[in-house]
Amino acid sequence: MKENVAQYRRTEILGQSQLDLIIQVYDKAIASMREASEHFRQDRAGPGREALQKAGKCVTHLYTTLNHEKGGEVADQLGKLYAFVINEINVAESTKDLARIDSNITVLNNLRLGWVGLREQAVDNEKASGEQPAADSRSFATSA
Repeated sequence: MKENVAQYRRTEILGQSQLDLIIQVYDKAIASMREASEHFRQDRAGPGREALQKAGKCVTHLYTTLNHEKGGEVADQLGKLYAFVINEINVAESTKDLARIDSNITVLNNLRLGWVGLREQAVDNEKASGEQPAADSRSFATSA
């Protein structure tokens, strides 16, 4: 059964566009940060730290998959934001600072909205040109 679920997830991921995958990583990072915040509010430091570590892995993935060659200045600026968020996650993990966690959820949400806008723009452009929306758009500043 577990292998069937894993196979389904692989098939699902392979059928998604790069933008969909990027947004999915943001969703996981944001959900993990919210989970951490809730754990810390309920004085459960261990699970809170684990949730922040998951969020950190997501943001690190976004950072390490930036394509500076294609993305240029946008990729450079995203890299700086990701580095900032990674640092903030590390500090929050040590301090259990809920305001810091909430602030970084806001940063990630705002970045996520930008990627959602790019996805919508790509779909609109493909529709306007009479093409079927591509399952894979790879001309963005990062690859997931």
